[in-house]
Amino acid sequence: MASRLTKYLTENGYINTSVQKGGIPGVSGCLEHATMIGEAIQRAKSERLNLDVLWLDLANAYGLVPHEMIQLALRMYHVPEVIQVMLDDYFSGFRMRFSTNNYTTNWINLEVGIAMGYTISPILFVMAMEVILKAAEGSAGPANLGGGCSMPSLKAFMDDTTIICSKEDETRRMLTRLDDLMSLCRMEFKPKKSRSLSIRRGKVDEATIFTVAEQQIPTVSQEPVKSLGRWYDSSMKDTRNIKTRF
Repeated sequence: MASRLTKYLTENGYINTSVQKGGIPGVSGCLEHATMIGEAIQRAKSERLNLDVLWLDLANAYGLVPHEMIQLALRMYHVPEVIQVMLDDYFSGFRMRFSTNNYTTNWINLEVGIAMGYTISPILFVMAMEVILKAAEGSAGPANLGGGCSMPSLKAFMDDTTIICSKEDETRRMLTRLDDLMSLCRMEFKPKKSRSLSIRRGKVDEATIFTVAEQQIPTVSQEPVKSLGRWYDSSMKDTRNIKTRF
């Protein structure tokens, strides 16, 4: 079922692989995303452009996806009803209970969470995230990288979401939209694990601060970040990545 569902979603264009590359067989998204984000930063530096890059970390990603959201995605993407029913039966069997030395609760039906380790879990997570990404993508236009080059303002690899915008107001609008959507789905980003980099006229701007979940996002100047195997810091150089590789 996992391979058939993946094939159905990709062949019908329901998963935008220019934005979301995680969990899709045959798509080397980790390397491609990291390379494109690194290239965007280097172009902003050399062309003296404005650019905001926000690396957002989703808290307990698999564990907080609402089952209702998965069913919504299945309906949105016109997945055959027989598959919807099978998956609904599958998730309705998720239960838990608590025990102490002298008491055990009744079984409780779980309404959130995708089980790790099952072959169908990655594509279900990607499908649910795609609903959020599509709802947010209109909040900002493509990032201007100079020389007629541009890049989608959202990049995602499973639960790693990156915002790339040329205009600060669009960055804030996109961040607010994503934050609101996550709250609506009873999910949230982790501010302490997220990072921001703001470039103004080719140089790092320390004054620009972003917040998510009502908390400030640390900048890469304060705490460098490693995302998809690549390090980012305020130097905007690849020295650390080259040393790591060799």
